[in-house]
Amino acid sequence: MSKINLLPPVLERYELKYQIPWSYVEPISDFISLYCDLDNYSVKTKADNYFYKVGSLYFDSPGYEFLKQRIGGKEIRFNMRTRFYGDGDVGPYFLEVKHRTGASGVVTKYRATAQAHQWPYILTDPAFRPPESDSHAEKTNKELFLRLATTYAIEPKILTTYRRRAFFSTIDEYSRVTLDAHMQYRVQDDYNLLATYGMTHYDNETIYATNTKSGDASVVLELKCMVGEVPYWMLDLIRTFELQHSGFSKYASATLVSHFDNGDWFMPLDRQSYFDLLDG
Repeated sequence: MSKINLLPPVLERYELKYQIPWSYVEPISDFISLYCDLDNYSVKTKADNYFYKVGSLYFDSPGYEFLKQRIGGKEIRFNMRTRFYGDGDVGPYFLEVKHRTGASGVVTKYRATAQAHQWPYILTDPAFRPPESDSHAEKTNKELFLRLATTYAIEPKILTTYRRRAFFSTIDEYSRVTLDAHMQYRVQDDYNLLATYGMTHYDNETIYATNTKSGDASVVLELKCMVGEVPYWMLDLIRTFELQHSGFSKYASATLVSHFDNGDWFMPLDRQSYFDLLDG
């Protein structure tokens, strides 16, 4: 099994994203098998080819301040979401703030747990306070999320799901590889996390074709590692498969598709400029 099974409450790392064709999934999985094991979620989903379902409810200010920062290429920016695993009908849920410093490429993720009985009251009840039983880190991250929620008057914007095959390194302190596919979204203005209905695909090849040189990308590969500690095997992976770095934001991509294409139409050329900005 992997050396790391649970993500810490605060995690600082590099994140490198690549859009790859489906045909690369198994060769890449084989390549990294010398250095990595499947994570616990993937181990439990052998029947689904080791892909498990991940969902996120993304929040933004009423005027989409977080999205504007993203497509505007602002170097220091963040987003806010509630992460869940499976169909969203069973907790726990995870409140996450992802803070990115563009110049350095460093991403810091703050994560706090919301138990099923706390959802969505943790966000909708002004009187909610973190339980005394929470650890210091847990309480600090909840307070950070709630403070930002109040400051930006956040509201639910869009629910996204995808299937993920994930690996943890067995030889490094922290390195992680994820392969995400079958991405879907649902425009949302409430706190319902049930992701079994009303979902629309946004990862069809015609959408990806405007943002990748391969023209047939349908999977997002992400390499994650500690700051200043990029493993040699990751560099070998990039060279072996001739991977070309290209940013990809699930929140921004799903939101733009929902507003302009509704997931059913080929992305027109005049939208290329939006996705050029997403590559930063």
